[in-house]
Formats: sequence, C-alpha cells, structure tokens
Amino acid sequence: MTDAPLTAIADESAYGEAVQLAVDAAAAYYADGTSTIDDDVYDRLVRGIEAYEKEHPEQVLPGSPTGKVAGGAVVGDVPHTVPMLSLDNVFGAEQLADWAASLERRLARPVTVWSVEPKLDGLAISARYRRGRLAQLVTRGDGVAGEDVSHAIGTIDGLPDRLAEPVTVELRGEVMMTASQFEDACAKRQAHDGTTFANPRSAAAGTLRAQDRPYVCELTFFGYGALPAPADTSDLAVRLRELPHSEVMAWVAGQGVRTTATTPVAGIVATTVEQVQERVEQIAAARAELPFGIDGIVIKCDLAADQVQAGFSSRAPRWAIAYKLPAAEKITKLLAVEWNTGRTGIIAPRAVLEPVELDGSIVTYATLHNAADIGRRGLMLGDSVVVYKAGDVIPRVEAPVVHLRTGDERPIEIPAACPHCGDAIDASQERWRCVRGRACRAIASISYAAGRDQLDIEGLAENRIQQMLDAGLIADFADLFTLTREQLLDLERMGETSTDNLLAALERAKGRPLSRVFCALGVRGTGRSMSRRMARHFGTMEAIRAADAEAIQQVDGMGPEKAPVVIAELAEVAPIIDKLIAAGVNMTEPGVVPAATATAAAAAGAEPGAEAGAEEAAEPGAGLPLAGMTVVVTGAMSGALESLSRNEMNELIERAGGKASSSVSAKTSMLVAGEKAGSKRTKAEGLGVRVVTPEEFAELVGELV
Repeated sequence: MTDAPLTAIADESAYGEAVQLAVDAAAAYYADGTSTIDDDVYDRLVRGIEAYEKEHPEQVLPGSPTGKVAGGAVVGDVPHTVPMLSLDNVFGAEQLADWAASLERRLARPVTVWSVEPKLDGLAISARYRRGRLAQLVTRGDGVAGEDVSHAIGTIDGLPDRLAEPVTVELRGEVMMTASQFEDACAKRQAHDGTTFANPRSAAAGTLRAQDRPYVCELTFFGYGALPAPADTSDLAVRLRELPHSEVMAWVAGQGVRTTATTPVAGIVATTVEQVQERVEQIAAARAELPFGIDGIVIKCDLAADQVQAGFSSRAPRWAIAYKLPAAEKITKLLAVEWNTGRTGIIAPRAVLEPVELDGSIVTYATLHNAADIGRRGLMLGDSVVVYKAGDVIPRVEAPVVHLRTGDERPIEIPAACPHCGDAIDASQERWRCVRGRACRAIASISYAAGRDQLDIEGLAENRIQQMLDAGLIADFADLFTLTREQLLDLERMGETSTDNLLAALERAKGRPLSRVFCALGVRGTGRSMSRRMARHFGTMEAIRAADAEAIQQVDGMGPEKAPVVIAELAEVAPIIDKLIAAGVNMTEPGVVPAATATAAAAAGAEPGAEAGAEEAAEPGAGLPLAGMTVVVTGAMSGALESLSRNEMNELIERAGGKASSSVSAKTSMLVAGEKAGSKRTKAEGLGVRVVTPEEFAELVGELV
C-alpha cells in the first residue's frame, strides 16, 4: 500500500508559504467557506507540512497547523457514535490490484463481491434520525467529534425531514453543491457583496455553517452509508449490520434519501478486480460531464462479513480504498522569478505566474527548487509553462511549452549575490547558500535561539535584538551572554528594571540543559526532538563535537544522510559553541552519564564485568519511571502539568527515561490524554494502549515535574 500523496515542500521558503496557505485556508474555511483549496488538497498540504517539519524540526513555525484540530480553526464538540474515518488511497490499476491482493491475504480467502462508487467532493456529514424524523446534523470534524449544524435541517436537497419508515438510524453522506447550485450561489453572493465563492467545495462548507446570511443557497446530499446506534439490537439494526453494503444503500434510497443510484456514476457491485477497474475507468471518463464534483472512486468489500473480518486501522477501514483520479495540469505564463534567503542562509527561487485556476484554486506562485533546476528545465521569463499539482498544493513548474514561444522570452537572471544581504553566494552545491550562512538572517537565528523551547530568554523581543545588532553589541546569540549592564542601559528605551530583568533571564538561560542549548544552535537536520536525543545519547557537548558520522548515526532517527550534514553544521557553528562555553553556558544534559566517562570509570576498576555494568549505568533512562517506554501526549494538560508546553512535556518524558512520540501506534506504551484528547485517545484505546490523565502522569513521574 502506498501512502496518500502529500505536498512536497522543497525548502524553508516553500514551507513558510505552505504554513501560511494552510492557516489562511483553515481560517477561511471554518469561517465562511471562502477557502480557495478543497478538502483533499488541504489534507495533502498539512501532510506535506508534517513531513517537512519531521525533517526540519528546527524550522517549525509557531503558527503551523500540524497537531491542531481543523488546523487551529474552531470546530464543534459533538461526539460521533462511531468515528468518521478517512480512506487510504491508491493511484492506479497496479496499486489497486496490490491493495486487493493484500486484503485477500488478510482475509485468507478471495473477496467475491466488491462495491464501486464515486468519491464525492463534498463535506462529510452525519444525519441522525430519531423515529424517522431528522433530529441532528453533525460535520465530520476531526473524525471523533464534529460541529452541530442542525440549523441547516430543511435546506438540503436529498435529505428529507422524515424517512419512509419511523426508524432510528444515522445516515452518513456528502453535502455538496451541484454545478447549477454553485452558479446560483455565486449569483446571489455577487448581488449581495460583489464577490463569488471560490469553488463548489468551499461554497458548500460555508453555506452549511452559515446562520445569518441574508440569502439562502441550496445544497445537495448524497448518502453513502447507514449506521444503527451501537447499542441498538432492534431487527433493523441487526439487518443493517448484516446486509451487504449494496443492499444497505438500496434501503437508504428507499427511505427517500438521495444516493448516486440515479446518476451516471451509480454504485455497482463487481465480482473481480478486473471488473472493478473497468468501472473505475467508466466513472473517471464520466467525470468531466457530471453535474457535481468527484475526486475519485471508492472501492469496498460489499459483504458485511468481509468488512467485519478485515476491520480497521487507526485511521481508515481496511476493507475500503479511495482510487484517486489524476491531478489537473494548466498552461500559464512565467512572469518573474523571486529569490529568497531562509534563516540558515539557503537561497531558493520561486516562480511568479500569471494567475491560473488549477484544481479549484487560483495559482500565482510555484516551486522552482534551485538554479540548477531552472537550467535543467530550460525556463525563460515569458515562457508558457505547464503547471501541475500532482498531489501538491504548492504547484510546480514542469516545463516550458517551447512551441508556444514568441521570441520575446528572456533569460532568467540568476543572482550574483545574496538577495537578502548582498554578500557572496556559495554555489558549490545545488542548494545555494549565502556565504554568511546564519549571519545573513541573524535576527531570525537569534530570535529562534531565544525562543521558549530553546533558551527561553524572557523579554528579548525582535526589536531589542535589532537594536543590539545595529549597535554592534552582538553578532550571534552567544554574544548575548557577554552583554554588560552598562551596554544594555545605553540602548534606547532600556531602563534599569528591564535591563536587570534581561540580565537575570540570560543568567537563567545559562543553566538550560544541553538539549536546549543544542537546539538553539539551529543545526540543520535536527530540532527539538532530535536535540533531546542527541543530548541524552552523548551527555555533553564535548562528546557531540568529538563524534564522527558513524557515532552520530547511532542516535535514534539519525540516518546516514543526515549525519554528515550535522558534522558539517557543527563545524560551522563551532565559534558560537566556543563562545557559549567561555560565557559559562551549561554544556551537559542532567541525569545522563556520558558513555565515554562510564567506560573509563569501568576500565579503572579492575573487577571483571565492571565495564559492562558501567555501560548499563550509562544507558539513558535506566532506573527511571518511564524507562523503556514510548509516551504520546495529547489534549490540554491540567493540574501540575497545566503550564507546560508540548515541548516541555516531551522533555519531562525523556527526563523520566522515556521516549516522546507524536503519534500513537502499536509501539506506544502510554498515552497522556488531557481534555479534548480526540482521535489519538480513540486510537490508543483501540490498540489497547494504556491511557492516563495528566494528574496520573504527574504522580507517576513524581519529583521530576
């Protein structure tokens, strides 16, 4: 099985754009549905951000949507009776066949009946009927709980106020706008405020949530499932649990609910994977002519017994898959190329495009990677270029359309100096870098080092850092620790109280553990989590600096590609480390006995086995309350842990001998679940992982809090 596609983010500049795009999209989407990207594209964007942050944890922005429900936007809190899970994806006939074969191996028998349906591009919703009357509408939300949108009852075509039978049941489906409904909605909005909706998907989302618009926009519901209440043992509940999916959908349609049965892409049953693929191709061919949007095809085991036996993974049913359709391509003009310098000095180009609508959003920028990439593609300003997403939200320029050239195209000017500071460029590698490195963006590097999750220097705002840089008092964050009271008092708007407070904060920062100090260095290829692992593995900065690439690869998560980068980075920041040491900044990790020290002590003792015992003593976490445990934290902390940030919680876990992780899996030993723990708690409970409250966890780790 191949993972779902994600936005491939090439560099820090593209990452910043991705975060801003995600934040803006989520804010607009959850406010009034005006987002210019659809739900699938947003999910790919966030997955891309997560992947980039995993590789570059030192660059994580505080506004990142990762780890936040609805990207940080407000969502409801109505629990679902059964989680509304997503689907895993495949992207071609070969992957579909592989998935089907894998499923049949899991079942230890062939799947004899498949259901094939269009994947509707709308907003997933739960419609709860009590004794045949529509009582409540709940959005999907984070899959565990959603937003109550019952105010929309009576305004959605295809979702009747009453079913044909007086039954209690939950129907699930998609709320969307058809092409004609979207056209009407845009006309109404244009008449009201002169604007239009970006696309049917966001228009439907905004309309479903809107309660005070002076105009009403029509929506359409297509059902795709029916669920009895978990504790319901009535005849209907038993039937719905035992019937094949195709018969369940026939029953849904019989209740007066719209399904795709009357459309050109009606759901069918197939008996072979070859028949499934044939229907996939038929639906894909009909896509352009449909009066509503689809973004793929859903293939399921039709028989209830197959579904029950296949079961669920943490995020998706194993008995269903989404066959995603190819992304669109468009041709537009390359107007300009912008060159930007990131915090570590990396210089990256970005294409400025003539605005073009691509897959539901207006595209004006695209990734170009680096100067060598521009040369390989033979791009020129004024070119007509193919722009594609291919699973990406940040579009990419694929190639120029040479036969459309008019002769007016011009070469792309490659910078001869750093676009930020004007100094020379190190072009020895494909990813160009300012020769000043971090010094080029010194204010950004120093602000990062002073941040809460690094040295936590209170009262050191960016404008204060800029003052110090302008006055020549500092060149990097290590220089902060040599500042005198007299120097600070000479700065404008720096009184005695603020000076003393800053000096006290700097003195406290000197005592931060090695993990924080190492993180403050901003070594590429590391970040908060990796910095903690490095510190606990080596124990001292001296040991880290003495390590070769092979030794660094022994750190959990540090592979052969990252290790040489870390070695080179350590050499680059060596002067900063030397200044920190000279200033008396702590260079050890509390509670860690460096392996070299332990081995030397063992060698000094002549007793057989002493060395082995010393090595065991040096093992991080030995004898601590969380020794050997992998711990995940989710939700809002309370009690003694209430004031701790997520990074501080992870530090606490590792001080207690455990390993902090961000995702729940079969290897997770414990989940610390605070208020609104959400899907991680559900997943942990499903896997049999121990779940504790913040108060129970605080008691477990005791005095380490």
